[in-house]
Amino acid sequence: MVDLVDTAPRSRVAPGESVRPDFPILATRVGSRPLVYLDNAATAQKPRRVLDAITDHYTGANANVGRGYYQLSHLATDVYEQARATVQAAIGAEHADEVVFVPGTTAAVNLLVDTFGRDVLRAGDEVVVTGMEHNSNLLPWRRLCESVGAELVIVPADDTGRVTAEAFDAALGPKTRLAAVTHVSNVLGTVNPVRDMVTSAHRRKIPVVVDGAQAVPHRQVDVRELGADFYVFSGHKMYGPMGIGVLYGRRELLHSLQPYQVGGGTVKGISLTEPVRYVPVPARLEAGTPHIAGAVGLAAAFDYLADLGWDAIRAHDEVLVRAAVTAVSEIPGVRVVGDPAADPSGIVSIVVDGIHPYDVGGHLDAHGIAVRSGVHCANTFVDTFGVVGTVRLSFGIYNTEAEVALVREALSTVKPGFWTAEHPTERFL
Repeated sequence: MVDLVDTAPRSRVAPGESVRPDFPILATRVGSRPLVYLDNAATAQKPRRVLDAITDHYTGANANVGRGYYQLSHLATDVYEQARATVQAAIGAEHADEVVFVPGTTAAVNLLVDTFGRDVLRAGDEVVVTGMEHNSNLLPWRRLCESVGAELVIVPADDTGRVTAEAFDAALGPKTRLAAVTHVSNVLGTVNPVRDMVTSAHRRKIPVVVDGAQAVPHRQVDVRELGADFYVFSGHKMYGPMGIGVLYGRRELLHSLQPYQVGGGTVKGISLTEPVRYVPVPARLEAGTPHIAGAVGLAAAFDYLADLGWDAIRAHDEVLVRAAVTAVSEIPGVRVVGDPAADPSGIVSIVVDGIHPYDVGGHLDAHGIAVRSGVHCANTFVDTFGVVGTVRLSFGIYNTEAEVALVREALSTVKPGFWTAEHPTERFL
């Protein structure tokens, strides 16, 4: 059997123009124009190393994991568990069994709601969330509160779109049983003071769930340094495959969870008369055939980012965010929402006075520029700014200042009415 893990040393290159050849889709043209892909907060494009890792798995190691008594199955199992170890190291988890593979961030939050959340929450209790949460870290907790008679406490953001550690601390009370916070806002790129929030919660013995979907592509995350009890994210936003994500949990908490789904791979043995005996975590929480190729691709994505270097990635984010803020601020009637340059995380949200965000998005698309327009699955947060939505420019490691200049050029000619007449806004909420 061939070892599919590539351990050859690579020379480090800087993000930007030099990495663009690694991403085949960037050769796409939109009509006569080159694709300018600025919707990375929704999903990032995939480098050849990730695509090749997936192909190599399916062509050289494709078998089911766990219980196959033949070499190919053993290889598939080894590759799968090696991917788990790669993720463990990448996020600073202490143990490999603290990493559970899930379909994505939304699946991870729902898993926690229906296991851990239902274990700790009773009528009259409280769950604290911030006012900037994505619906995936808001609606599951809201539904849980409604079902058990608990209260969802929302810590509002200030005028700059920030939730301060002091406001979060003040919201915690004797009835608070858990808190759920985003690490980085998917609307503004705002970075929450997660370490301080976790410290405040832990003083009261309150566990904290952190949504890291927008953080992991832009900064090196150390779950132990943050103190997170649970940390969740998706692979596809960090240049990995769709359909794979991670639920990290501190070992003692994760091992207390009962199976979210049951079936193949979750039991030690079963009879019709004896109690079911479940296997330990993480297999207990990964019922059925896992997304093996997805885990392999996710590990390859982490390796790719590590080779670029997190300091270089952060510096690249800063250059592009500051360039975008400067460029769009020079256009009459265009304004930036929030303060994305304060701690750049690859996102700049804008509004154009008198023109609907969908009109702006449609105009940019006609210039080959792909952006996200609307409320970004964070309706209540966007509402706090008194706007119907924003146009979100979200940058990746392959974006360039030249592309920022193209955005500025296109925005300077935007007109109302291009998009909304034919596309009702309800489709995009």
